[in-house]
Amino acid sequence: MPFPYNRGGGHGHHTSSAIIAEEAFKAAADPKRFPEQLKYVKAWQVKRLMWNTFNFGSANTTAPNQFKIDVGVYNPALGKGYGEIAADSRSNHKSQGFGTAKQRGASFEYFKTILGDAPVNDLMEGVNTTWGRVKGGDAIATELAVIKKDFDVDHPEKSVPALLGLQRMNVASGDANWYDYKVGEINELIAACAGLWVEAYTTESTYAKGDTIKISAQVISRSKGVILRSITTDAAYGEKKGENSENRKKSWSSFSSERNYVLEANQIQTISLKDLAGNISQPYWLVTPHALGIYNIVDQKLIGNPENPDASWALFGFELGGQAFYIQRKIMYKYTDQAKGEIYAPIVIAPTVTANITSRDYIFSTQQAQAVQVKLQSFKNTGGTIKLKAPTGWKISPEKIDFNTKPKGTEWVEVFTVTPTDSKPHNDVITAVITVDGKEWSQGVQKITYDHIPAITLFPPAEAKIINVDLKTAGKKIGYIAGAGDVVPEALMQIGYEIHYLTENEIMNGDLSTYDAIVTGVRAYNTNQRLVVEQPKLMEYVNKGGNMVVQYNVPQPLVLNNIGPYPFKLVNQRVTDENAQVTFLDPQHPVLNYPNKITQADFDNWIQERGLYFVNSIDPRYKTILSMNDPGEAANPGSLIVADYGKGRFVYTSLVFFRELPAGIPGAYRLFVNLLSKPK
Repeated sequence: MPFPYNRGGGHGHHTSSAIIAEEAFKAAADPKRFPEQLKYVKAWQVKRLMWNTFNFGSANTTAPNQFKIDVGVYNPALGKGYGEIAADSRSNHKSQGFGTAKQRGASFEYFKTILGDAPVNDLMEGVNTTWGRVKGGDAIATELAVIKKDFDVDHPEKSVPALLGLQRMNVASGDANWYDYKVGEINELIAACAGLWVEAYTTESTYAKGDTIKISAQVISRSKGVILRSITTDAAYGEKKGENSENRKKSWSSFSSERNYVLEANQIQTISLKDLAGNISQPYWLVTPHALGIYNIVDQKLIGNPENPDASWALFGFELGGQAFYIQRKIMYKYTDQAKGEIYAPIVIAPTVTANITSRDYIFSTQQAQAVQVKLQSFKNTGGTIKLKAPTGWKISPEKIDFNTKPKGTEWVEVFTVTPTDSKPHNDVITAVITVDGKEWSQGVQKITYDHIPAITLFPPAEAKIINVDLKTAGKKIGYIAGAGDVVPEALMQIGYEIHYLTENEIMNGDLSTYDAIVTGVRAYNTNQRLVVEQPKLMEYVNKGGNMVVQYNVPQPLVLNNIGPYPFKLVNQRVTDENAQVTFLDPQHPVLNYPNKITQADFDNWIQERGLYFVNSIDPRYKTILSMNDPGEAANPGSLIVADYGKGRFVYTSLVFFRELPAGIPGAYRLFVNLLSKPK
């Protein structure tokens, strides 16, 4: 584990993970803990739990007597050292701005044993990782050594007969726990050595539940003698895992059309197939409603899967040398990008029609109506109706909207008017409900696509928060400087602010006095290198009467040392308890009184945490406004500091407005509006 249990890990989230790791170590061996899981697994004792100590900043928890590993070893097969691979991983942590230089050469990591047996020479000491732990495994290990020794890199096909024999040995071992995994690995080795390539793809990315999916299965063998016996495209075969070989083959043949193609060497074969679009491809951990920070997973056997195991697969049955073997491939959407070439992406099974309410929350501060736009998308040719549902206290007009048949792929917008029916505070949810052929759908669609991670499509509930809050605003026009990424601007637009993303030219040459406030996005001073150049102009804006609000940054790396007009230091301190008591250090300060009177109630129902990367070494010209702390820790005044500078005001805040505003927390809106509102 990377963090200690004794509060030496930086903050409460880290410490909690260490406490849970210790509990899990003990629970895994206790049959009285979580007995419902024992239908599928057995209690087992982990050999050891170790803390990966560290030397970071001013904290050094390593010691010469701790077990150590050289993690800078070079891997000749990969052509990289593990320090280089680790740096690539960290640099792909895009949202955190954690890009780092690649480390080459010896580098040691230290470990302290927390529970279990301490290792002497090897981290896996005392853990049997050999084939000796499987019935018949010694013979398999001997055969593997022979295959490896005799492997001819110029003629890999020579290893195929021995691999087929190894497959028979593995099947004969009779260990169901190893069968699927190891036979699958051997089959892939057989295919690789035989020069056998298979795939199954569609030419459409998305299908509505129940639709017919047209599939192209392609096979090519660079070796002679390979026979294609069958192709199964029904995902139901995935339920057959764990059965013996003969039963599995019978199950597969019942789903497939028997084929007996003798594959000519280096000649591609294409077979057209069909399948039915099954379950909506919602990640299994999001299928049922869940509270913050916990998921409700009905099927225990799903836990641990990185993605949905019931996605559509194709199973190819082959024969070589009189022996059958099988290759499994996920059915993918394949297309060509003119810049990137051939690209594969998961196929998506969608509701018939989805509805995305354009904002996550709508803030009402009066009984004035607001327009609520709903973006709809059809995934088959269909027509129907849409309506919005809300609890008592809201009026929605019109009651429903009919739409005629929309071709597959059509996107359009419908608009409803929502009005509070009274002035009482409300914190409710509005839901879009679509009716098609007598069936109701109430899901939106969200796609997450980046080059460095697999694409994923979500179907979140088609809902938004509608919040009637006592909120006064002052000022109108906000200049925003983007940081690592947040949706604070969208939240501010919901309450009537005009948001303009500032360019460097506008900062350097424009009239910034037209802005009632300028706000920097989270981690802007970590990620925006141009702020070094722009900072003097921003300080000039403040000096002449402007109001600047800087949201949190991390201590390193900063693009410049002095973020504000006077010194302060960013530190790795936070308050992780979202319900932590908040003390007003300067109750009469304008940021707690104008235009909204801030009270303790404004800190109710915050989510995830209060703040992070607080400040200390604060110049006395700043006013500290709030104090808070996690249980057992000292009071921390570094979450919100304010200074007058010339005719203007500078605000630095570590409070997590980037979490609270999108979550529709009324008190967070009221306080953030105050930060934007400098009394005249």
